[in-house]
Amino acid sequence: MARRKAPRIPDALLDQLLAGADPKTAFDANGLLDDLKKALAERALNAEMDHHLAGDEAGNSRNGYGRKTVTTETGRIELEIPRDRQASFDPQLIAKYQRRFPGFDDKIVSMYARGMSAREIVGHLRELYGIEVSPDLISAVTDAVLEEIAAWQARPLEPVYPLVFFDALRVKVRDEGIVRNKAVHIALGVRADGAKEILGLWLEQNEGAKFWLRVMNELRNRGVEDILLAVVDGLKGFPDAIRAVFPEAMVQTCVVHLLRHSLDFVSYKDRKPVAAALKMIYRAVDAQAGEAELGAFEDGLWGRRYPAIAQSWRRAWTEVVPFYAFHFDVRRILYTTNAIEALNAKLRRAVRARGHFPTDEAAMKLLFLVLNRSEKEWKMAPREWVMAKAQFAVIFGERFTRAMAA
Repeated sequence: MARRKAPRIPDALLDQLLAGADPKTAFDANGLLDDLKKALAERALNAEMDHHLAGDEAGNSRNGYGRKTVTTETGRIELEIPRDRQASFDPQLIAKYQRRFPGFDDKIVSMYARGMSAREIVGHLRELYGIEVSPDLISAVTDAVLEEIAAWQARPLEPVYPLVFFDALRVKVRDEGIVRNKAVHIALGVRADGAKEILGLWLEQNEGAKFWLRVMNELRNRGVEDILLAVVDGLKGFPDAIRAVFPEAMVQTCVVHLLRHSLDFVSYKDRKPVAAALKMIYRAVDAQAGEAELGAFEDGLWGRRYPAIAQSWRRAWTEVVPFYAFHFDVRRILYTTNAIEALNAKLRRAVRARGHFPTDEAAMKLLFLVLNRSEKEWKMAPREWVMAKAQFAVIFGERFTRAMAA
């Protein structure tokens, strides 16, 4: 379908608007752009009043105008708000108690989502637009996101997800006068058509089997009946919690996390050759060949120098094996976890810009806004997903067919 073009403003009208004015001042505070905003807003408000009176009971009529000053992205403008005799008119464009022009709150939220604090936003608005707002106003605007988070976190989910990535990052939050490290856990689901969806966001100081079980039960209560393949970061007790709620789920340890954990034991100068040696394990043709490569690594130079690496792989081997069933192109989706890694990179940038958060709610607001912006950028499934669907259909049979039909 062809995209509908925005209506073009006739040149004659633009010439009329600019007649006798300096075009350079059109975008200044109280310039042509603000005059147009004022004129269009007042016209829309009067149209709303006409519609209101047409559907109202007999006896009601216009009763002059009231004045209201509203804040815009470029400054403040004064509007004449129509009134009716019965005081029953509640405009939709600018509500009775609204003091900010439509779109202004979105600008604040966008700046907050980019990691700016309330005071930084205040300074930014003052320097660029000459607008004086208080940090309390910024907090009030961004606090409105908390209701949206609650609704988002409780929304119904798909009955079946072929693939779900579970991952975590650390944030610093002030708690009872002390800055503590807390974990923010993210569930990224992939639907049968390859589209990605953030399933939830949880902030917790202490992780454990009980916490993971609560998360799994929450997903179940929101409508998830089956997860075909869950990719996790190797946290203790996590696979058992998943299987307790989704007993048929195949659990796969994220190879990226396993590699990072392995390289934690390695001196900086040895990291490249050790990483190359480990690649032979997860690039093996099948599980048997992979285990043989693990044995070869264990007996080789790097395995003898860093014995803890092979031990960590053997402890996680049950959750490493599943991805050997897939073709190399499909494995790329599983072991590089491009989607969750790219997402975490954006979250970490925003978190680093803030340092630490005054409350759990402040951390959740920022992370939710970053996730929300990221979801809007997702346009299509990865190119490997066509092959992945065919292999999921063979490995999981009717369970995947059900996901396709949902």
